[in-house]
Amino acid sequence: MNLFGPGGWLVVLVVVLAVLVLLWLATVMIARARRLDRLHVRVDAAHHGLVAALDRRAAVVRAVVASAPPSLLSPTDRRVLRDTARAAEAAGGDEGREAAENDLVDQRTRLDTALLPPDLSAELADADARVVVARRIHNDAVRDTRALRGRRMVRVLHLAGTAPWPRYFEIAEVGERPADAGRSDVAVARDAARVVVLDAEERVLLFEGVDPARPSEAFWFTPGGGVEPDEDPAEAAWRELTEETGMAAGKPGVGELAGPVWVRDVLFDHDGLTYAAREVFFLLHVDPAPDVDVSGFTEQERRTVRRHRWWTRTELAATVDVVYPRQLAELLGDPGSLAPVDPPVPIQ
Repeated sequence: MNLFGPGGWLVVLVVVLAVLVLLWLATVMIARARRLDRLHVRVDAAHHGLVAALDRRAAVVRAVVASAPPSLLSPTDRRVLRDTARAAEAAGGDEGREAAENDLVDQRTRLDTALLPPDLSAELADADARVVVARRIHNDAVRDTRALRGRRMVRVLHLAGTAPWPRYFEIAEVGERPADAGRSDVAVARDAARVVVLDAEERVLLFEGVDPARPSEAFWFTPGGGVEPDEDPAEAAWRELTEETGMAAGKPGVGELAGPVWVRDVLFDHDGLTYAAREVFFLLHVDPAPDVDVSGFTEQERRTVRRHRWWTRTELAATVDVVYPRQLAELLGDPGSLAPVDPPVPIQ
């Protein structure tokens, strides 16, 4: 074959195009690998900054406890708050530190900052503000890194190597309470009932939501909501499920509510408030999967819930998105965890 004949030119063109495509792919791969490396460095730097801010706040809390007048704290409260601050400083690993920091925020209810001397109150407020900024910088870096690592090319070609997945640092911030709720540094107690809805293919229904204060940090969660005073949790679960999805007891294909199967104690921030919540989870099977009707959403739910979808356990195990409860994929893979027990199984 003549290389420069009609057929030969076609071969040359194909080879040139293939080389150009390979060069383009190599360029994209190198660029993404470098960006990924920079993002991991950014996460590490943000994490160090967050730990430094948390350490400083714990030290400030200990200093405030030591300097607070006797009329402000009893000896027992003083000791408990000091020990909690020390435990936060000594906690190892992100999950251990998260739990310790949430304990510290919870114990801060013993300290009425409005009665502190102005210099101590200002120092504590500054430490709290630095933690808020550092945590959001860290979580923004984690979000960007997880988004890039979730792209198909990065996953297929293992451009991240053996680097562990960065994880969000989830702690309650010192928020504000409603005007009639007392001190601003006290978490709002809230009981909630949630429903794990499974269809015939064992897919689970989840909603994607955001905190209006941090709209860039989306997460997935099960249907459900707050339990009203004197309301049975199972009744609250049905009420919330009907309002949020249109599913109701007695409808064709909707089974019986089982449980509670799990219980979760959590401290979190939402829309400027800090909540101390106990969530109980019920189980519901549906066949077939019904259309989800969100017309019953409240105004707040319309502002904070973006969409919904049915997830398989494989999808949950592989997703880079944030899902609550955290070990949902593992729980759904264990038939024993879906059996109602008394008391329900504690989860995270």
